[in-house]
Amino acid sequence: MKEVLRTTNPLLITRAADLLASEGIEAFAMDQHMSVLEGSLGILPRRLMVADRHHFMAAAILRDNQIDDGR
Repeated sequence: MKEVLRTTNPLLITRAADLLASEGIEAFAMDQHMSVLEGSLGILPRRLMVADRHHFMAAAILRDNQIDDGR
């Protein structure tokens, strides 16, 4: 699995995952439950992962839809 997006915005993760799903690319959100450790402050980034074989296409789809994590 490769990271395709890292952000502290939970809505952006959801939007990106839905967009990829509509293109037939399964995405897995990681670190969603880290808020327990951080005290629900939202300072730890969440990651969106895709299979290695889908990484290039997923990154292109997110870029074309102006979804960026600011890196």
